[in-house]
Amino acid sequence: MEVIYLLIAFSLMVALIFLGLFFWAVKSGQFDDQYTPSMRVLFDDTNSNKKSTNHKNRDE
Repeated sequence: MEVIYLLIAFSLMVALIFLGLFFWAVKSGQFDDQYTPSMRVLFDDTNSNKKSTNHKNRDE
């Protein structure tokens, strides 16, 4: 029975370590997306163009 208590304590300790490492990684900017904003400029946004032409047709 003591082994179960030891394993539960050890697993909680490991889980807390991983949680701490996750928060550290988020705080230090490991998950910031540096690539997508620079690529977004290269693609046309056809949805906004269609919406703007629809508004022009309604006004005429």
